[in-house]
Amino acid sequence: MRYDSFKSGTPKGQNGKPCFSGTFFKATLFSLAVILSGASASAQTVAALPVATTSVASQGQARPLQAWTKFCETFPSECAVNVAEQDVIELTPQVWKTIVSVNQQVNSSIKAITDADHWGAVDIWGFPDDGKGDCEDFQLLKRRKLAESGLPRRAMRMTVVIDELGEGHAVLVIRTNRGEYVLDNKTSAVLPWSQTGYVYIKRESQYAVGWVSLGGATSPTTTANR
Repeated sequence: MRYDSFKSGTPKGQNGKPCFSGTFFKATLFSLAVILSGASASAQTVAALPVATTSVASQGQARPLQAWTKFCETFPSECAVNVAEQDVIELTPQVWKTIVSVNQQVNSSIKAITDADHWGAVDIWGFPDDGKGDCEDFQLLKRRKLAESGLPRRAMRMTVVIDELGEGHAVLVIRTNRGEYVLDNKTSAVLPWSQTGYVYIKRESQYAVGWVSLGGATSPTTTANR
């Protein structure tokens, strides 16, 4: 999918992409972090529990992305919220190993491609059944696999962030009794949310079909990363 435009009021360059000062510097730091996370990802194959982290506080309702709404019309069970399910995962060494393994397996098996190149559309959420997809497609597949392994879907929330380039991006946040961790197609290390360098905008609610705000100041209209 092509990189996304932001709501009015956000500065943009001549090419229509968000224009943020220090973007190159941010991207360079992020690239170094990804390189370092490679070793971290390898170490995570050991079924040892991660260092405990904190949780992201929600701040009221937020408007869903249009592409998510259309996805829910096609796959209603993927968006349904079963309040009888646990909203926090009890993180054991085996559960952690499963999370890390699914994250690595999906990242290595799917080819990243924009929706514009893939479907000729700006933003389409779905499953990468043909082996290709962009950021949200990776994370949706990870959640499906983790749910099939027995983890509660309610504790795994699709989340919109602003990434190191200042652009919209989708990740999967896993809520656990040890804090919240992020599954991302940009790295196969499962990181605490506070160590990703992202600005957290909003995510799926755990109580109803809808989204909640995470306090980010600027909300992208779509997710925009491969």
